Amino acid sequence: MNREGLSIMTLEELLASNGVLPSIPKIIALLLNELDQQEPDLRKISQLINTDPVLTSRLLQLANSAQFQFSSQIGSVSQALALMGLNQVRSLATVAAVAGAFRMIPGVDMHQFWRYSLNVAKLSRTLAGIVRLNQPAAFTAGLIHGIGELVLHTGLAESMENLDQKTDLFSLKRAAAERKLLGFNYADVGAGFARSWLFPASIVEALDHQCRPFENGVYEPMAGILHLAVWRARAKESDYNAQDLIDSFPDVVALALGIDIDMALEQDPIDWTSRIEAAIMV
Repeated sequence: MNREGLSIMTLEELLASNGVLPSIPKIIALLLNELDQQEPDLRKISQLINTDPVLTSRLLQLANSAQFQFSSQIGSVSQALALMGLNQVRSLATVAAVAGAFRMIPGVDMHQFWRYSLNVAKLSRTLAGIVRLNQPAAFTAGLIHGIGELVLHTGLAESMENLDQKTDLFSLKRAAAERKLLGFNYADVGAGFARSWLFPASIVEALDHQCRPFENGVYEPMAGILHLAVWRARAKESDYNAQDLIDSFPDVVALALGIDIDMALEQDPIDWTSRIEAAIMV
């Protein structure tokens, strides 16, 4: 029990509890496994995707959404593979898996959650390009960086309902509020989730250190990118004005990346994710 009379699990208990972490669909597991091979078999990848109509539909919807801005419509899996490359397909497969695993979560506006998450993903990809980090990995990390919130709202619904009334889900103070209440936060949970699905180590580390990129004296550049992208997207959700942005700018993290506030704000997506685009995820 915490001081508010709520029953609180440890991080290990939460991640081990039944029904909190959904299992990865077999077809996604096979697909991601093939994509991780040293020489992936394009024919096998295409066949795997085509065996699942829902996965095929979701991948094509995402491929044709505004975030990729191809000049023509992508109408087949083989065309998507040819135009997008395997890194993008891996990102989209991950998107499809995660979005499919978490549909309706009590206390969370899923349209807003995915809209915000896509904004973080787009910003992470762009910022990663500036500092020459892996852009597809940054996009994937950005997209799933907040998945721990969904796990928390599933496994600790009462505690999260109580916290939601005090600290908005997208507040810049949310991570600190969760750590104060629980002893851990959505970043810790998200990293545990990613480990359970055998995501690449670089993504797991980025999720794990996104709130504290300098934790334990180790600096993770991808975590720094994620930290900046989250700051900007949450500031947008909170309707920050110019002075608010200056006051809240994570300058120490940005300095380590060689990015100042003007450079960071210049990376805002030309078109922030729309509700229609986010609806593809739900």
